[in-house]
Amino acid sequence: MKLLSLYGLKWNPFSPDVPVEALWSFPKLEHFCWRMESHVREGGFALISGDPGTGKSVALRILANHLGGFRDVQVGVLTRPQSVIADFYRELGHLFGVPLAPHNRWAGFKALRQKWLTHVEATHYRPVLLVDEAQEVPAPVLAELRILASADFDSRAILSVVLCGDARLTQQFRREELLPIASRIRARLSLDYLSPQQLLEWLHHVLEQAGNPKLMTAELMTTLSEHAAGNLRVMATMGNELMALAARRELTQIDQKLYFEAFTPRTQPKPRTVGAAARA
Repeated sequence: MKLLSLYGLKWNPFSPDVPVEALWSFPKLEHFCWRMESHVREGGFALISGDPGTGKSVALRILANHLGGFRDVQVGVLTRPQSVIADFYRELGHLFGVPLAPHNRWAGFKALRQKWLTHVEATHYRPVLLVDEAQEVPAPVLAELRILASADFDSRAILSVVLCGDARLTQQFRREELLPIASRIRARLSLDYLSPQQLLEWLHHVLEQAGNPKLMTAELMTTLSEHAAGNLRVMATMGNELMALAARRELTQIDQKLYFEAFTPRTQPKPRTVGAAARA
């Protein structure tokens, strides 16, 4: 709290738990959210992919908030992607309000599908299941989810599934047993490392939203955007470190001098050898 009050901030702009309404978006993500508006009427699979630190989980938060604005869209978030099938059914039952007996998978299968079918017929929207860190989902669970999410000889989707993961997930889709899912992905958002200009836009956005657009000098903001390797997580980590250091020194603004103090490697003097010491 001292750090926030010192700089007149509503929240830490470099923290992972920034309020969702203050998150930075960009045209590619906005188009994906718009595309998902029709996807929840059609059902099926969608994919968000990218390397670590490129903003996949943030994109999923923005999407969840966007879909939550529709009255009849029911959104569930799978919190334990590495679950085996029995635990997977337990969590689905909890998310969609269906009491399940994990030892009776057939009954759980029927109950979930009936709940989703009833919702689709009443609202014309498919329930949505969001899966972060989807590269951790076992292949048998993904196969079960594919069967669970469709009806009428695979001609009718009764669930919308958004899988979010890194390159390991897209590699898994090349496996023979997962090709049926890969062929059913109808909407994709592929996230890449950002340009320095995009990182600079992000930095301006988060500081303004947090309540202090002048927290950093323009020169420092440019330096950070050019040295974050296009990675949002790296950028946020550096910003957080600088803000903590500036607060400890009670600086009124974070400048480039502090950046060089914090991140320039210090050269250590070479140890003198026994021979050099003797000659001295």
